[in-house]
This record gives sequence, structure tokens and C-alpha cells, in this order.
Amino acid sequence: MKENVVQELHQMQPDEQTKNKMLDILKRFHSQEEMDENYSTLSEETMENFLSGQEISFDDLSLEEKKRFHRAIAYGELSKMIKPWDPWWSKPSARNICLSKEGTQLVQPLPDQELLDDDIGSDEFSKVPLGPETPLPPLSRLSSKEPSPLLTVHLVDILYSYCFTLRLYNGDWRSDALGSVMVVLSVSSVLGQGAQPETVLEALSHCLEQVCCPAYRHIGGLQFGLGVIDDVISLLGLGTPALVCALCDMHRWIQEGEKEAKSERPRKSQRGGTRSAIKLAERKIYFIMCWVREQPEEVWSSLAAIARAEKTSAMEFQQSNRSEDLNNKAEAKGKSLIQEI
Repeated sequence: MKENVVQELHQMQPDEQTKNKMLDILKRFHSQEEMDENYSTLSEETMENFLSGQEISFDDLSLEEKKRFHRAIAYGELSKMIKPWDPWWSKPSARNICLSKEGTQLVQPLPDQELLDDDIGSDEFSKVPLGPETPLPPLSRLSSKEPSPLLTVHLVDILYSYCFTLRLYNGDWRSDALGSVMVVLSVSSVLGQGAQPETVLEALSHCLEQVCCPAYRHIGGLQFGLGVIDDVISLLGLGTPALVCALCDMHRWIQEGEKEAKSERPRKSQRGGTRSAIKLAERKIYFIMCWVREQPEEVWSSLAAIARAEKTSAMEFQQSNRSEDLNNKAEAKGKSLIQEI
């Protein structure tokens, strides 16, 4: 396979940057191969079928290949083959999003570096999501009541579920729209349970509890969950245009998940409950997107500062618990199990 790649490189005439990028990939592949020469997951026959364009399922593998495949999953070998996703909110262009007064997307120039990345085939999932295609209505048209002062807290909850789900799917929620929606509903107490958290601490505590549960613990546990708070802080720091785009992106994938839920044929009770929960979440996201558009920019800096303080407190609490556990273990080790008389 490497020989075929090298032959193709000889026939191509790429620019210097593309050539260096390909050489780096080959070097990483070569070093990984040297680290574990015996770790061949697929047989030559299976590889030939795959390269000829045939679809390969798990059932097509031999018993030995299945064992090696499970071993690769257990030791995290397969994750090394996946390029980590670069969040769109870390892009320079995320700071220059232009929306109209009605919240719709305006054409905006990309920085030179991002134009270059697009030319050499940068990850499409790392691009800044488009804003609303149609004008956002004023809140007064959506509800006669005054918006709740707790919407800032609910926004933190919703943004956390958005960032976590994108991290979980490596930026590609389209690969499983309904599955990604169900993750959002499980992490967000506001969208999934109709909860009304009253403080940022309460909202983040629930989110952290969910990402540390058995279903998601394998992703990274508490450390990963605390890192997602940094994503939320970054989004808040970008201001209203980025927040509207994030919520609009979330609204689109909720709609895609709803379409998939309608096309599936699960049990009647389950279908009705899932679809109603998704529909309610879609309405909440749209409402809070309209609310975000009308808020002054200083709201987000204050909210980001609160989230940052809560994260710091959580890390300090975690550190103190670790120290206490270590001290307890040391004391227990130092005590004799049988006392001489």
C-alpha cells in the first residue's frame, strides 16, 4: 500500500505544502508500523476485498481478525487513525461573523489562512456554521410574557450539550443525526427534562454528572467534561453572532434528527415520546436563539466569567478530594492490621 501511495506521489505534481503534509502522514504511518509490526488487524484477503471496492462488515472477518479488532478497540488503537476535530469556534473567522439586524447571515471574507486550508481540503466540519436563512422574529411576537431571567443559565446548559455532542461525534453530527439529538437530550436538563436550573453551578453540575455516567465515561470522564466548559466559555467570548450561529446549527441538526425519528419504525409509545421531546427541544432552541439576538454583548462576558469561576471551583474541589483520598490511603497503609499484645 505504501508503494502504491509513493507511485501516486511520483505521478502527481503537488505544491510544496501539500507534499510536506503527505510526507508527514507517511512518517506517522511508518513510525506506528515500527512500534507494532505484529499488529495487523486485517488479512491480505480482506484488504484485497476492501481495496477492490467491496463492503466489509464485521461478519466477514475471520475469528482471528475479530479478536484483533476487539483488541484494537480495547487498547484505543483505532482512535489513533481518526484525526481530532478542530472546533469551529477556535477559528479566526469565528471572531468576524457578520449577521444582519434581523439575525440572518451576511457574506463575510475568510482570513487568508482559512482560505489556504480550504484549498488543500480542510475539514468541512470545522467551518463556522451558517446563521439563520430567514429573519429571526422579535421575542414579543413569540410570547406575550417577559422572558425569564434564568435564560442565561439555560443557555449555558444548552451550549454545553452542543459542545459535548460535537466533541463526541468529532464534529460530524450528520453521521447520526438522531443519535446526536438523543445525546443532547440526555446531557441537557433544559432540553431533555424540561428542567429550570437557577444557577450556572446547578446547570454545569447536571451536565458533568451526565458526561461522567457509564454511557459516556469512556470518552474521558470528569477531565473531559471540565474541558467542555472551556468550549462554552470560548463560545460566549465570541459574542452574539457566534452564539446565534451555534444555536442555528443546533436547530438544524434537531430538525434532521426529527426527520430520522419520523422515518424509523420503533414501538408506538417510544416513537411518540421521542418525537414530542425532539419537537419541544427544537422550539426551545429557536426561542432562545431569538432571545440571544436581542441581548447586549456585555451579558456574555459576565456569563463567561461565572462559568470560568465555577470550573475553577470544580477543579479545586476535585484536587482537594484527590489529596484527601491519597492521605487516607497512606494512613491505612501505615496502620498495622494485627496489633501485638
